[in-house]
Amino acid sequence: MSSSKLPPLTYKVVAECSVSKARAGLMTLRHSEVRTPVFMPVGTQGTMKGILPDQLIELDCQILLGNTYHLGLRPGIETLQKAGGLHKFMSWPRAILTDSGGFQMVSLLQLAEIDEHGVNFRSPFDNTECMLTPEHSMQIQNAIGADIMMQLDDVVKTTTTGPRVEEAMERTIRWVDRCIKAHTRDDEQSLFPIVQGGLEIPLRERCVSALMERQVRGFAVGGLSGGESKHDFWRMVHVCTDHLPRDKPRYLMGVGFAADLVVCVALGIDMFDCVFPTRTARFGCALVDRGQINLKQQKYKHDMEPIDKQCNCSTCKRYTRSYLHHIATNEVVSCSLLSVHNVAYQLRLMRSMREAVQADAFPQFVKDFMARHFGSEPIPSWIREALAAVNIELPADAQEQRVNS
Repeated sequence: MSSSKLPPLTYKVVAECSVSKARAGLMTLRHSEVRTPVFMPVGTQGTMKGILPDQLIELDCQILLGNTYHLGLRPGIETLQKAGGLHKFMSWPRAILTDSGGFQMVSLLQLAEIDEHGVNFRSPFDNTECMLTPEHSMQIQNAIGADIMMQLDDVVKTTTTGPRVEEAMERTIRWVDRCIKAHTRDDEQSLFPIVQGGLEIPLRERCVSALMERQVRGFAVGGLSGGESKHDFWRMVHVCTDHLPRDKPRYLMGVGFAADLVVCVALGIDMFDCVFPTRTARFGCALVDRGQINLKQQKYKHDMEPIDKQCNCSTCKRYTRSYLHHIATNEVVSCSLLSVHNVAYQLRLMRSMREAVQADAFPQFVKDFMARHFGSEPIPSWIREALAAVNIELPADAQEQRVNS
Protein backbone atom coordinates (compact mmCIF):
# COMPACT_ATOMS: atom_id res chain seq x y z
CA MET A 1 0.00 0.00 0.00
CA SER A 2 1.41 3.41 -0.95
CA SER A 3 2.08 5.91 1.83
CA SER A 4 -0.65 8.19 0.49
CA LYS A 5 -3.23 5.45 1.12
CA LEU A 6 -2.18 4.91 4.72
CA PRO A 7 -3.99 6.78 7.49
CA PRO A 8 -2.38 10.17 8.20
CA LEU A 9 -1.70 8.98 11.74
CA THR A 10 -0.98 5.54 13.10
CA TYR A 11 0.06 4.84 16.67
CA LYS A 12 1.61 1.74 18.17
CA VAL A 13 2.46 1.11 21.82
CA VAL A 14 6.01 -0.23 21.69
CA ALA A 15 6.55 -0.85 25.42
CA GLU A 16 4.75 -0.33 28.72
CA CYS A 17 6.07 0.11 32.24
CA SER A 18 5.18 -2.93 34.31
CA VAL A 19 4.55 -0.73 37.37
CA SER A 20 3.14 2.66 36.30
CA LYS A 21 1.04 3.86 33.35
CA ALA A 22 4.11 5.06 31.41
CA ARG A 23 4.46 3.77 27.88
CA ALA A 24 6.66 4.23 24.82
CA GLY A 25 5.05 4.49 21.41
CA LEU A 26 5.63 5.11 17.73
CA MET A 27 3.37 7.62 15.99
CA THR A 28 3.68 7.68 12.20
CA LEU A 29 2.59 10.90 10.50
CA ARG A 30 2.75 12.19 6.93
CA HIS A 31 5.95 14.17 7.52
CA SER A 32 7.84 12.08 10.09
CA GLU A 33 7.79 9.32 12.64
CA VAL A 34 7.43 10.53 16.20
CA ARG A 35 8.64 8.45 19.11
CA THR A 36 6.67 9.00 22.29
CA PRO A 37 6.73 10.25 24.97
CA VAL A 38 7.64 13.42 23.11
CA PHE A 39 8.08 17.10 23.90
CA MET A 40 7.01 19.55 21.19
CA PRO A 41 8.78 22.94 21.15
CA VAL A 42 6.47 25.86 20.39
CA GLY A 43 6.89 27.87 17.20
CA THR A 44 3.88 30.13 17.68
CA GLN A 45 4.03 32.09 14.42
CA GLY A 46 5.86 29.56 12.27
CA THR A 47 9.21 30.16 13.91
CA MET A 48 11.03 29.18 17.07
CA LYS A 49 12.46 32.18 18.90
CA GLY A 50 16.22 31.87 18.58
CA ILE A 51 16.38 28.52 16.74
CA LEU A 52 16.49 27.71 13.04
CA PRO A 53 14.73 24.63 11.58
CA ASP A 54 18.13 23.11 10.73
CA GLN A 55 19.17 23.38 14.36
CA LEU A 56 15.97 21.64 15.47
CA ILE A 57 16.69 18.81 13.05
CA GLU A 58 20.23 18.53 14.45
CA LEU A 59 18.64 18.17 17.90
CA ASP A 60 16.39 15.42 16.47
CA CYS A 61 13.21 17.36 17.12
CA GLN A 62 10.49 15.24 15.50
CA ILE A 63 7.48 17.55 15.84
CA LEU A 64 6.81 21.17 16.77
CA LEU A 65 3.75 23.27 17.48
CA GLY A 66 2.23 26.27 15.71
CA ASN A 67 -0.60 28.55 16.81
CA THR A 68 -3.75 28.71 14.72
CA TYR A 69 -4.98 32.04 16.09
CA HIS A 70 -1.72 33.86 15.40
CA LEU A 71 -1.03 32.20 12.04
CA GLY A 72 -4.58 32.95 10.96
CA LEU A 73 -3.93 36.65 11.62
CA ARG A 74 -0.38 36.69 10.26
CA PRO A 75 0.46 35.61 7.56
CA GLY A 76 -3.17 34.54 7.05
CA ILE A 77 -4.93 31.80 5.09
CA GLU A 78 -4.24 33.20 1.63
CA THR A 79 -0.48 33.40 2.13
CA LEU A 80 -0.32 29.92 3.69
CA GLN A 81 -2.28 28.44 0.78
CA LYS A 82 -0.02 30.13 -1.78
CA ALA A 83 3.03 28.82 0.06
CA GLY A 84 1.67 25.26 0.03
CA GLY A 85 1.20 25.10 3.78
CA LEU A 86 3.29 25.92 6.84
CA HIS A 87 5.83 23.13 6.25
CA LYS A 88 6.99 24.75 3.03
CA PHE A 89 6.47 28.31 4.26
CA MET A 90 8.87 27.84 7.21
CA SER A 91 11.07 25.20 5.52
CA TRP A 92 10.32 22.51 8.11
CA PRO A 93 10.25 18.92 6.76
CA ARG A 94 9.02 17.15 9.89
CA ALA A 95 5.69 16.99 11.70
CA ILE A 96 3.67 19.96 12.96
CA LEU A 97 0.82 20.11 15.47
CA THR A 98 -1.42 23.16 15.64
CA ASP A 99 -3.57 24.25 18.53
CA SER A 100 -7.05 25.55 17.76
CA GLY A 101 -6.94 29.11 19.01
CA GLY A 102 -9.10 28.21 21.99
CA PHE A 103 -6.41 28.95 24.56
CA GLN A 104 -6.48 32.59 23.51
CA MET A 105 -10.01 32.66 24.95
CA VAL A 106 -8.23 32.70 28.31
CA SER A 107 -4.93 34.45 27.56
CA LEU A 108 -6.60 37.22 25.53
CA LEU A 109 -9.92 37.19 27.39
CA GLN A 110 -10.10 40.97 27.51
CA LEU A 111 -10.07 40.87 23.68
CA ALA A 112 -12.67 38.10 23.25
CA GLU A 113 -16.41 37.49 23.47
CA ILE A 114 -17.66 33.88 23.56
CA ASP A 115 -21.01 32.42 22.53
CA GLU A 116 -22.33 29.25 20.89
CA HIS A 117 -21.31 30.47 17.43
CA GLY A 118 -17.65 30.92 18.36
CA VAL A 119 -15.17 33.42 19.76
CA ASN A 120 -15.12 37.01 18.61
CA PHE A 121 -11.58 38.37 19.03
CA ARG A 122 -10.24 41.87 18.72
CA SER A 123 -6.82 41.67 17.06
CA PRO A 124 -3.97 42.73 19.38
CA PHE A 125 -2.15 43.98 16.26
CA ASP A 126 -4.60 46.36 14.56
CA ASN A 127 -7.76 46.21 16.76
CA THR A 128 -9.85 44.64 13.97
CA GLU A 129 -12.44 42.01 14.88
CA CYS A 130 -12.03 38.33 14.01
CA MET A 131 -14.69 35.67 14.59
CA LEU A 132 -13.08 32.30 15.28
CA THR A 133 -15.66 29.53 14.93
CA PRO A 134 -15.04 25.78 14.86
CA GLU A 135 -15.42 25.96 11.08
CA HIS A 136 -12.97 28.85 10.70
CA SER A 137 -10.45 27.14 13.00
CA MET A 138 -10.60 24.11 10.70
CA GLN A 139 -10.23 26.32 7.62
CA ILE A 140 -7.07 27.91 9.02
CA GLN A 141 -5.63 24.58 10.15
CA ASN A 142 -6.39 22.94 6.80
CA ALA A 143 -4.49 25.82 5.15
CA ILE A 144 -1.61 25.40 7.59
CA GLY A 145 -1.46 21.70 6.72
CA ALA A 146 -0.47 20.53 10.19
CA ASP A 147 -0.15 16.78 10.69
CA ILE A 148 -2.22 17.03 13.88
CA MET A 149 -4.90 19.66 14.51
CA MET A 150 -6.86 20.56 17.64
CA GLN A 151 -10.57 21.14 17.76
CA LEU A 152 -11.75 24.59 18.85
CA ASP A 153 -12.75 24.17 22.48
CA ASP A 154 -14.42 26.41 25.02
CA VAL A 155 -11.63 27.19 27.47
CA VAL A 156 -12.17 28.63 30.94
CA LYS A 157 -9.62 29.40 33.63
CA THR A 158 -8.75 26.31 35.62
CA THR A 159 -9.81 27.97 38.85
CA THR A 160 -13.35 28.62 37.52
CA THR A 161 -16.15 26.92 39.46
CA GLY A 162 -19.90 26.64 39.04
CA PRO A 163 -22.11 26.11 35.97
CA ARG A 164 -19.69 27.82 33.55
CA VAL A 165 -17.36 24.79 33.76
CA GLU A 166 -20.06 22.33 32.68
CA GLU A 167 -21.27 24.75 30.00
CA ALA A 168 -17.76 24.93 28.54
CA MET A 169 -17.37 21.15 28.61
CA GLU A 170 -20.70 20.53 26.87
CA ARG A 171 -19.96 23.24 24.29
CA THR A 172 -16.57 21.66 23.61
CA ILE A 173 -18.34 18.39 22.76
CA ARG A 174 -20.77 20.17 20.43
CA TRP A 175 -17.94 22.07 18.79
CA VAL A 176 -15.92 18.93 18.03
CA ASP A 177 -18.79 17.71 15.85
CA ARG A 178 -18.73 20.99 13.96
CA CYS A 179 -14.96 20.66 13.57
CA ILE A 180 -15.26 17.11 12.24
CA LYS A 181 -17.88 18.22 9.73
CA ALA A 182 -15.77 21.20 8.56
CA HIS A 183 -12.48 19.26 8.32
CA THR A 184 -11.74 18.88 4.58
CA ARG A 185 -8.39 17.06 4.62
CA ASP A 186 -8.97 14.02 6.81
CA ASP A 187 -6.84 11.88 4.50
CA GLU A 188 -3.82 14.11 5.28
CA GLN A 189 -4.43 15.66 8.70
CA SER A 190 -5.68 14.23 11.99
CA LEU A 191 -8.06 16.06 14.31
CA PHE A 192 -7.79 15.61 18.09
CA PRO A 193 -10.72 16.48 20.38
CA ILE A 194 -9.87 18.09 23.71
CA VAL A 195 -11.00 16.76 27.09
CA GLN A 196 -12.38 19.59 29.24
CA GLY A 197 -14.26 19.61 32.54
CA GLY A 198 -12.23 21.84 34.82
CA LEU A 199 -11.24 20.29 38.13
CA GLU A 200 -14.37 18.16 38.46
CA ILE A 201 -13.80 14.43 38.02
CA PRO A 202 -17.40 13.60 36.92
CA LEU A 203 -17.19 16.24 34.18
CA ARG A 204 -13.84 14.96 32.97
CA GLU A 205 -15.20 11.42 32.87
CA ARG A 206 -18.32 12.51 30.98
CA CYS A 207 -16.25 14.45 28.47
CA VAL A 208 -13.87 11.54 27.82
CA SER A 209 -16.80 9.17 27.35
CA ALA A 210 -18.52 11.50 24.88
CA LEU A 211 -15.37 12.23 22.87
CA MET A 212 -14.51 8.53 22.58
CA GLU A 213 -17.74 8.06 20.62
CA ARG A 214 -16.21 10.12 17.79
CA GLN A 215 -13.97 8.58 15.13
CA VAL A 216 -10.68 10.29 15.92
CA ARG A 217 -7.02 9.23 15.96
CA GLY A 218 -5.90 10.75 19.24
CA PHE A 219 -6.96 12.87 22.21
CA ALA A 220 -5.78 15.99 23.99
CA VAL A 221 -6.24 16.88 27.64
CA GLY A 222 -6.83 20.61 28.02
CA GLY A 223 -7.75 23.20 30.59
CA LEU A 224 -4.89 22.43 33.00
CA SER A 225 -1.56 23.99 34.01
CA GLY A 226 -3.24 27.36 34.34
CA GLY A 227 -3.04 28.21 38.01
CA GLU A 228 -4.75 25.27 39.71
CA SER A 229 -3.05 23.48 42.60
CA LYS A 230 -0.66 20.72 41.63
CA HIS A 231 -2.77 18.31 43.68
CA ASP A 232 -5.76 19.05 41.43
CA PHE A 233 -3.56 19.03 38.34
CA TRP A 234 -2.24 15.49 38.69
CA ARG A 235 -5.61 14.06 39.68
CA MET A 236 -7.25 15.42 36.52
CA VAL A 237 -4.46 13.96 34.37
CA HIS A 238 -4.77 10.64 36.19
CA VAL A 239 -8.54 10.34 35.70
CA CYS A 240 -8.27 11.24 32.01
CA THR A 241 -5.60 8.65 31.23
CA ASP A 242 -7.54 6.06 33.23
CA HIS A 243 -10.41 6.40 30.76
CA LEU A 244 -8.78 7.31 27.43
CA PRO A 245 -8.14 4.39 25.04
CA ARG A 246 -4.82 2.60 25.21
CA ASP A 247 -4.28 2.44 21.45
CA LYS A 248 -4.35 6.20 20.73
CA PRO A 249 -1.91 8.99 21.64
CA ARG A 250 -2.66 11.26 24.60
CA TYR A 251 -1.52 14.88 24.49
CA LEU A 252 -1.37 17.06 27.61
CA MET A 253 -1.46 20.69 26.52
CA GLY A 254 0.84 23.39 27.84
CA VAL A 255 3.02 21.38 30.25
CA GLY A 256 6.81 21.71 30.14
CA PHE A 257 8.52 21.79 33.56
CA ALA A 258 10.83 18.79 33.87
CA ALA A 259 9.32 17.34 37.08
CA ASP A 260 5.82 17.74 35.61
CA LEU A 261 6.88 15.89 32.46
CA VAL A 262 8.27 12.95 34.44
CA VAL A 263 5.17 12.71 36.64
CA CYS A 264 2.76 12.94 33.71
CA VAL A 265 4.62 10.31 31.68
CA ALA A 266 4.20 8.06 34.72
CA LEU A 267 0.48 8.91 34.62
CA GLY A 268 0.24 7.76 30.99
CA ILE A 269 0.67 10.92 28.86
CA ASP A 270 2.50 10.67 25.51
CA MET A 271 2.79 14.23 24.16
CA PHE A 272 3.60 17.63 25.66
CA ASP A 273 4.23 21.22 24.57
CA CYS A 274 5.29 24.42 26.32
CA VAL A 275 6.96 27.76 25.59
CA PHE A 276 9.00 27.42 28.78
CA PRO A 277 12.37 26.24 27.34
CA THR A 278 12.75 29.15 24.93
CA ARG A 279 11.03 31.72 27.13
CA THR A 280 13.32 31.07 30.09
CA ALA A 281 16.32 31.20 27.74
CA ARG A 282 15.44 34.81 26.95
CA PHE A 283 15.90 35.59 30.64
CA GLY A 284 19.38 34.05 30.70
CA CYS A 285 18.37 30.73 32.29
CA ALA A 286 19.58 27.27 31.28
CA LEU A 287 17.81 24.00 32.10
CA VAL A 288 19.63 21.27 34.03
CA ASP A 289 18.42 18.25 35.98
CA ARG A 290 18.25 20.19 39.22
CA GLY A 291 15.99 22.82 37.63
CA GLN A 292 17.61 25.83 36.00
CA ILE A 293 20.65 28.02 36.47
CA ASN A 294 20.53 31.77 36.05
CA LEU A 295 23.65 32.63 34.07
CA LYS A 296 23.27 36.32 34.86
CA GLN A 297 24.48 35.59 38.40
CA GLN A 298 27.99 36.78 39.19
CA LYS A 299 29.11 33.34 40.38
CA TYR A 300 29.30 32.24 36.73
CA LYS A 301 31.63 35.09 35.68
CA HIS A 302 34.75 32.91 35.83
CA ASP A 303 33.08 29.48 35.45
CA MET A 304 34.82 27.80 32.52
CA GLU A 305 32.63 24.68 32.55
CA PRO A 306 29.82 24.06 30.02
CA ILE A 307 26.22 24.41 31.16
CA ASP A 308 25.97 20.61 31.46
CA LYS A 309 28.87 18.19 30.94
CA GLN A 310 26.38 15.46 30.00
CA CYS A 311 24.82 17.54 27.20
CA ASN A 312 26.00 17.12 23.61
CA CYS A 313 24.25 20.20 22.18
CA SER A 314 26.32 22.67 20.17
CA THR A 315 26.12 25.26 22.97
CA CYS A 316 27.58 22.92 25.59
CA LYS A 317 30.25 21.68 23.17
CA ARG A 318 31.54 25.16 22.36
CA TYR A 319 30.73 27.68 25.08
CA THR A 320 31.42 28.08 28.78
CA ARG A 321 29.15 29.35 31.51
CA SER A 322 31.50 32.32 31.76
CA TYR A 323 30.95 33.30 28.14
CA LEU A 324 27.20 32.83 28.41
CA HIS A 325 27.22 34.96 31.58
CA HIS A 326 29.04 37.67 29.63
CA ILE A 327 26.35 37.85 26.92
CA ALA A 328 23.23 36.70 28.79
CA THR A 329 20.28 39.03 28.01
CA ASN A 330 22.76 41.62 26.66
CA GLU A 331 23.32 40.09 23.22
CA VAL A 332 20.63 38.60 20.97
CA VAL A 333 22.78 35.54 20.29
CA SER A 334 22.52 34.52 23.96
CA CYS A 335 18.83 33.75 23.43
CA SER A 336 19.75 31.46 20.54
CA LEU A 337 22.54 29.64 22.37
CA LEU A 338 20.46 29.06 25.51
CA SER A 339 17.36 28.09 23.53
CA VAL A 340 19.35 25.43 21.68
CA HIS A 341 20.52 23.99 24.99
CA ASN A 342 17.11 24.18 26.67
CA VAL A 343 15.30 22.45 23.81
CA ALA A 344 18.09 19.85 23.71
CA TYR A 345 17.57 19.27 27.43
CA GLN A 346 13.82 18.71 27.04
CA LEU A 347 14.29 16.33 24.11
CA ARG A 348 17.02 14.40 25.94
CA LEU A 349 14.78 14.05 28.99
CA MET A 350 12.01 12.56 26.86
CA ARG A 351 14.43 10.22 25.10
CA SER A 352 15.74 9.01 28.48
CA MET A 353 12.19 8.25 29.61
CA ARG A 354 11.43 6.35 26.40
CA GLU A 355 14.55 4.26 26.87
CA ALA A 356 13.73 3.61 30.52
CA VAL A 357 10.22 2.42 29.63
CA GLN A 358 11.55 0.15 26.91
CA ALA A 359 14.06 -1.34 29.36
CA ASP A 360 11.26 -1.66 31.97
CA ALA A 361 13.40 0.49 34.27
CA PHE A 362 11.12 3.52 34.45
CA PRO A 363 10.41 3.51 38.23
CA GLN A 364 14.14 3.61 38.97
CA PHE A 365 14.60 6.37 36.40
CA VAL A 366 11.94 8.40 38.20
CA LYS A 367 13.57 7.90 41.58
CA ASP A 368 17.01 8.86 40.25
CA PHE A 369 15.63 11.91 38.46
CA MET A 370 13.75 13.21 41.49
CA ALA A 371 16.84 12.74 43.66
CA ARG A 372 18.90 14.84 41.21
CA HIS A 373 16.18 17.41 40.64
CA PHE A 374 15.41 18.19 44.28
CA GLY A 375 18.75 17.30 45.86
CA SER A 376 18.60 18.09 49.57
CA GLU A 377 15.23 19.86 49.19
CA PRO A 378 12.06 17.94 50.15
CA ILE A 379 10.17 16.45 47.23
CA PRO A 380 6.75 18.14 46.99
CA SER A 381 3.91 16.09 48.44
CA TRP A 382 1.90 16.31 45.21
CA ILE A 383 4.69 14.52 43.33
CA ARG A 384 4.87 11.79 45.95
CA GLU A 385 1.09 11.34 45.87
CA ALA A 386 0.90 11.31 42.08
CA LEU A 387 3.65 8.74 41.71
CA ALA A 388 2.26 6.60 44.54
CA ALA A 389 -1.03 6.52 42.63
CA VAL A 390 0.80 4.61 39.88
CA ASN A 391 2.80 2.43 42.28
CA ILE A 392 6.07 4.39 42.32
CA GLU A 393 7.04 5.02 45.93
CA LEU A 394 9.85 7.54 46.35
CA PRO A 395 12.39 7.05 49.15
CA ALA A 396 11.88 9.26 52.19
CA ASP A 397 13.91 12.46 51.93
CA ALA A 398 16.09 13.77 54.75
CA GLN A 399 13.36 16.01 56.14
CA GLU A 400 10.84 13.15 56.30
CA GLN A 401 13.39 10.92 57.97
CA ARG A 402 13.96 13.57 60.67
CA VAL A 403 10.19 13.94 61.23
CA ASN A 404 9.64 10.18 61.44
CA SER A 405 12.63 9.39 63.63
